[in-house]
Amino acid sequence: MLEQRYRWKNKHLREHVAVLDGEKAPHVYLKNATYLNQVVRKWLKANIWIYDDRIVYVGDKEPLLLDGCEMVDCTDFYLVPGYIEPHAHPFQLYNPHTFSEYASQYGTTTLINDNMMIFLQLEKKKAFSLLKELRNLPSTMYWWCRFDAQTELLDEETLFSHGNVKAWLEHDAILQGGELTGWPRLLDGDDMLLHWIQEAKRMRKQIEGHFPGASEKTLAKMMLFGADCDHEAMTGQEVYTRLLQGYTVSLRHSSIRPDLPKLVQELKGLGVDYFEKLFLNTDGSPPSFYENGMTDQLIKICIDEGISPIDAYNMASINIARYYNIEYLHGNIATGRVANINFLTEIENPTPVSVMAKGKWVKKNGQAMEETLNTFNWSDHGFGKLEIDWDLDMDDLQFSMPFGIEMVNDVITKPYSVLRDVSDDELSFEHNECFFMLIDRNGKWQINTVLKGFANRLCGFASTYSNTGDIVLIGKRKEDMILAFNRLKELGGGIVTAENGEVIHELPLTLQGLMSSEPMEVLIKQENELKQLLKDRGYKFSDPIYTLLFFSSTHLPYIRITPRGMYDVMNKTVLFPSIMR
Repeated sequence: MLEQRYRWKNKHLREHVAVLDGEKAPHVYLKNATYLNQVVRKWLKANIWIYDDRIVYVGDKEPLLLDGCEMVDCTDFYLVPGYIEPHAHPFQLYNPHTFSEYASQYGTTTLINDNMMIFLQLEKKKAFSLLKELRNLPSTMYWWCRFDAQTELLDEETLFSHGNVKAWLEHDAILQGGELTGWPRLLDGDDMLLHWIQEAKRMRKQIEGHFPGASEKTLAKMMLFGADCDHEAMTGQEVYTRLLQGYTVSLRHSSIRPDLPKLVQELKGLGVDYFEKLFLNTDGSPPSFYENGMTDQLIKICIDEGISPIDAYNMASINIARYYNIEYLHGNIATGRVANINFLTEIENPTPVSVMAKGKWVKKNGQAMEETLNTFNWSDHGFGKLEIDWDLDMDDLQFSMPFGIEMVNDVITKPYSVLRDVSDDELSFEHNECFFMLIDRNGKWQINTVLKGFANRLCGFASTYSNTGDIVLIGKRKEDMILAFNRLKELGGGIVTAENGEVIHELPLTLQGLMSSEPMEVLIKQENELKQLLKDRGYKFSDPIYTLLFFSSTHLPYIRITPRGMYDVMNKTVLFPSIMR
């Protein structure tokens, strides 16, 4: 069924109607349910009939046939639609399967995903085959279409060709273009980017902005170009300005920007009491951020900050569905919708005790339902262990660049003059400067510099997890950096820390060196161990995973280390090119 262009074939639609006519029994009958009706904005009583993955009736009637039907008395529950995450980056150590499986346990049953990793790692045919396979999971997945690489790639024009981008935009699973991290190019006259936006609008698909710190004038320009929504507002006033310029605003609460309580407080201070143009997102945070839940925690924050429960639930469901033009399938409990339903014990507690996704129980009475926890064979889709068939030696670890990269916070980096002698094989623990390298995962090029502010007692650190999928090396001791790299080769990708000739921690990423195949619970433990280890060695920020991801990301100031070389973001210039090996 899920492989069809239309969600339900004609024969399935006839079966759904036959349930109403009493010719077939529903598969699940939810009796005496108190549910959130978003049309009248009230909690109503009803009986809910479900057949396969669809709600076929909501109202007072009872089914005429109950043969083989599971009947559930919902007298003690409050039912709300499955939550929607509108801004997922499902590759932050986890993979789309493990992330969606974990999210569903907390009531988030629909994800709208970044396609960047799939776009860069798989050719188009294989990528679309993967999207098709992911449709068979209990959670529902939609996708974005990126227009730029968010870094400086050597072959970006080939990857982001008009043919590739247009094919992605035309795919049924794509709901939007963006996020527009390359918007300065648009302002500078990039007509291909503008054409892709126009194509997305022609297809009735949305455009997601990425406009941190944008002025009112810039926001107005981007609205004229076709932007519909932005998630980068960091104050209530920035949210308000976007609303006045016609934007829908996605309120972010993430590992590096846990802003939601502040945003809600400041919006209330500005007199905002209408929330239908607002919704919630967690911005693809690393695993540990989700240790206590996901969208349910954002709803709870809104309720605790004085937003009515109905508005809070709407910001995680119907508001998103309406914005993306999928209200006919998602975001509400009504006849004809996909049966994604959360069962709550209290209106003010959005963490569900039971969760239904596509008409199947994924959680029931507080327990995960093992029969819905599918395995997923990533090797069938080109994601196996990363094969590194080249070596690294001391001759590769020569550092003579006159300036390095200094960390301002988790994700902002600036240039600084390297005054220290870095010609030795070791650096002192008395300062916070480390050797720093980015190396092509195929060993074809590298760039060497010095990183200030990451750590002061880190001997050797290697990671295949990065924005480009290339290899990051950091450390005080070159021998430990090589040791960490060699262990990466053995693992087939991951994040490895070495100290005084021993590997002291490893986080395997056996899916192309970018994603773990482990369940989220295991991954959360591994990431917390890594964070503590780095903190003990001088990492003073909060999110090393995002630090690794953004070393190469040219949508943030001021200087980045990219496949093309050391890059000045503000002046759009390669300062020092990468060196061929």
